[in-house]
Amino acid sequence: MNSEQIPTKFYNVGLSYKKADVKMRGAFSISKENQLLLLQEAKSKGINGIIVMSTCNRTEITGFSKHPFELISLMVKYSNGNVEDFIKVSSVTKNNEAVRHLFNIGTGLESQILGDYEIVGQLKQAYQQAKDQGTTNAYIERLMNSVLQASKAVKNQTNLSSGTTSVSYAAVQYLMNHFTDVDSKKIVVYGLGDIGKNTTKNLLEYTGNRNIHLVNRTKSKAEEFAKENDGITLGDQETLNEAIHDADVLIVATGASVPTINKASLNQKRPLVIIDLAMPENVDRDVLELDGVTLINVDELSEITKRTLEARKNEIPAVEKILEKYKGEFDEWINHRKFVPAISALKDSLRKIQQEEINFQSKKIKDLNIEHAEAVTNRMIQKITTQFVKHLKHDDTTVNQSIDVMSKVFNMKELCLNEDA
Repeated sequence: MNSEQIPTKFYNVGLSYKKADVKMRGAFSISKENQLLLLQEAKSKGINGIIVMSTCNRTEITGFSKHPFELISLMVKYSNGNVEDFIKVSSVTKNNEAVRHLFNIGTGLESQILGDYEIVGQLKQAYQQAKDQGTTNAYIERLMNSVLQASKAVKNQTNLSSGTTSVSYAAVQYLMNHFTDVDSKKIVVYGLGDIGKNTTKNLLEYTGNRNIHLVNRTKSKAEEFAKENDGITLGDQETLNEAIHDADVLIVATGASVPTINKASLNQKRPLVIIDLAMPENVDRDVLELDGVTLINVDELSEITKRTLEARKNEIPAVEKILEKYKGEFDEWINHRKFVPAISALKDSLRKIQQEEINFQSKKIKDLNIEHAEAVTNRMIQKITTQFVKHLKHDDTTVNQSIDVMSKVFNMKELCLNEDA
């Protein structure tokens, strides 16, 4: 079998908080710009169906390839990671396991904070980005729709996300636990991406603090946000150091590939709590050389919320029941896509056998009624294919193995048994 004939399989390759610490995840983080370049290269190489997602907790590529290294090499090329480190901390799943993995992500079971639904929005963005770049196919579109439907059902029908527990809320919870007078503290929020927005909203909702100073590279974006939320003052990049000088708390939610805050950025004698919500880390650890500076990152925040998650664990059986329902429907769709062409190929093979046998018998039997023979054998072909359809639809049937047997028994060489069929 040459390389062009090797069937593609559905893979998920990547790394997450489970094995990779914050520094390692930062190394494999892929910028939005590079995500687009990655998808474009994959498309040019003929990879049919691929999405890429890079968040503070995980970087993953999901799609079809002849070998997972095709996807791994793209990840390494467009991040700052290397293959040796990837092997140490990676996770690679294939076909059904990869499908299950996406369902787990979409229903909050794979979140660093159990039930955290921020990942669902990020998954939607990754899917939309792939659609915009033309790197999705019918399989991925059906799968993603099934995952998002399951996610919605879990959110509406279970308490897996009960309470407000997310990285953005954990930052607020930390401040509420750390300060007895958090409402009176001057807080600077630097960066207004999704996490920066959510953190600021949580500060306004769960504390009485109305002394929040917001700095963002695009000031118009910050001005629009401030209009919708009272209790926010605005600053710009030029006045950032001055704002930090007077602050009690600095929350960094910038999206840079290198630190945006370091020791040189700080110029105050009063104690300062810095919460780094960025990935890769946007606060240089040299700030810890300064007296009175406390630095908290996303990994440390996740530890704070563990006590609130015990009740959510009781919801897992209900979540898995919903997950199995939607995954079962997706599996049924996939099996149908597989056995319909298989049955068509089986019919073609049986008709070929039929014609060969009628031709053979017409030479041996004088005045053979060919029309009658065809009518009888056509009925047999229909009964055989009907029985195979019933077999393939049965719950206990392993469709791939059954189709493989059919292919071998009936010499169905034209049937391609790709995993993504």
